[in-house]
Amino acid sequence: MPPFPIVLAHGIARFDALTEKIENKFDLPETVLSDQLEYFKGIKSHLEAKGFSVSHPGQGFADSADERAQQLRDRVNAIISTTGSPKVHIIGHSMGGLDARHMIVDHGMADKVATLTTIGTPHHGSPAADHIKKNFGGKLLLKALSEVINVKGVDDLATDVCEAFNRRAEDSEARNAVKYQTYSASEDFSHVFLPLMGSWAIINRKEGPNDGLVSVQSQQWAKELIASDGTRNPIAQHEFTFGADHLNEVGWWDPEETIIGGENVLKQKLDFEKKVRDLYLGIAEDVAAMQ
Repeated sequence: MPPFPIVLAHGIARFDALTEKIENKFDLPETVLSDQLEYFKGIKSHLEAKGFSVSHPGQGFADSADERAQQLRDRVNAIISTTGSPKVHIIGHSMGGLDARHMIVDHGMADKVATLTTIGTPHHGSPAADHIKKNFGGKLLLKALSEVINVKGVDDLATDVCEAFNRRAEDSEARNAVKYQTYSASEDFSHVFLPLMGSWAIINRKEGPNDGLVSVQSQQWAKELIASDGTRNPIAQHEFTFGADHLNEVGWWDPEETIIGGENVLKQKLDFEKKVRDLYLGIAEDVAAMQ
């Protein structure tokens, strides 16, 4: 049996939204070059070169988890219809992992998802989202943004909202046949991407090691899910074998990764990005073996 298609589900506020708009506006074909500008940098083409069928559907920029889950559901159904595959494997980064969980639990998609792998996903929410919601300046910013775009998704990343969803979803997630696994990553403050340093400090004070937006403990979710009737569904927990912040987790290198006195910076960048792509390849190979 060939591997089921792999669906890459991106997080909130995807930074490659402009690239996508330009490609759609001018009906430009996807190329290896454009793949280097995608949210999952170079990962789709890397997996396809190894024989995997890969899709990176676009959820709303900062829509609510339920809205994004419905968008993901529609894309997954379209992929299944086009390919004839009975199921897909989902690799979700950040909020993309939550979108997939909402889709499986609330939109009847458990029988169409073979595996869900989450990377840097705030399963227990993030103190950074709490800070934005509670902080006066953050409230003003969200209010201003809401006049222009949908930013309901920020609410769904708060710790209390995520914990409420976990309690509500556990019985269903424990009973379904989806195989779940998590990948967590963290990085020292000195190597975190500059724009993430403030949130890194907030999260570190409350929850310890983190990737600049999500703590390791939140990324790890739980060791197993337990239904009301005692049914158990284990969650395989993995860690990055190298330091990575929230941006690095999807294949992007940043200047803070530079090792002073090491090899030339360009080689450091290329080597780092290859490590991330190979990590995704390892995941793809592992989930294909699970089906």
